[in-house]
Amino acid sequence: MMNLNALKIDPEFQGKIPPLTFEELNQLEANILRDGRIINPIIVWEGLIVDGHNRFIIAKKHPEIPYTVHETEFANRYEAIIWICKNQLGRRNLTPEQKKYLIGKQYEAEKCSNGGDRKSAVAKSGCQIGNLIPTSKTCQKVAKENGVGMRTVFRAEEFAKGVDAAEEAVPGTRQKVLSGEVKPTAAEIASVARAPPEERPALVAEICKPKDQKKAAAVETTSSPAAKPLSDSSTSEEECTDEELVHTPAPQEQTFPQRVNESLKIDRQQILEIANSRYVPKRLADGTAMLCEVSGAANSMMRRWESVFREYPDILSDAENRASVERTIQKLRDYLKNLEDKMEELL
Repeated sequence: MMNLNALKIDPEFQGKIPPLTFEELNQLEANILRDGRIINPIIVWEGLIVDGHNRFIIAKKHPEIPYTVHETEFANRYEAIIWICKNQLGRRNLTPEQKKYLIGKQYEAEKCSNGGDRKSAVAKSGCQIGNLIPTSKTCQKVAKENGVGMRTVFRAEEFAKGVDAAEEAVPGTRQKVLSGEVKPTAAEIASVARAPPEERPALVAEICKPKDQKKAAAVETTSSPAAKPLSDSSTSEEECTDEELVHTPAPQEQTFPQRVNESLKIDRQQILEIANSRYVPKRLADGTAMLCEVSGAANSMMRRWESVFREYPDILSDAENRASVERTIQKLRDYLKNLEDKMEELL
């Protein structure tokens, strides 16, 4: 029986596997303790776990419980990721978001395994793995295996890229999206991957807003569109007829009372005043506006740490893991001390 200390969790591999809820993890542990053994093997490749992360954690927590380790072979990491995606797509009850993400990651890995994108820097450098296979054939293969259309596969890849970019910008976002806790549109999540890295945290924050806040923001934007003020020369009699002006939104109409059955007459200057009153100039965010980012990042870190320590207690009980945590804590101490020194210099 392979020593558990010889096995490692690869974050990229683990990130492809939809995590169990706290209740599901407790139930799995209870089932294993009831059976007195871990029935399904922990599957590894070159010492890295590709399936059985939760069984691995439970086995380390209960060293008296028998377990088995099955070693498998892959040509490269891409093939390992493909296997993980296929394995999860075939054996779990997945949310629509999880299924879309896995299909996207499978397609991405299949392309890399087949030599990569012909337009990529790797392909142009001549360092690709194996022979290049047309992307369309790879997409067709993935679509057929998952019972979807090729367009769905392309969209799934864009979705997966957006989810990964959001996770990198704001850790914890991937789980929120894949669990359905937040439901961004395809355009919203894809926009994160296309945005410059420095703009991504703000985009993710907007995506993760509750629906009622999004609706309120949309209403506000509709009622006050950010358009440049109209100049007198840009408006003509033909462009603004009496019939069109009757349908001006209510907040502006009440400024011009009219008698029953009398057409609304607004002169040129009044039209300009109505248009210009709707202009809301854009403002750059300042430090005060971004304090929420600082506070949110700190709260997110503490929340995620507590969740990890609760669900994976061996992080603190295992000497090697604990030493790694201590190094991370020291790194944070050094950063906060430097930050405090900078703040004192500014006083």
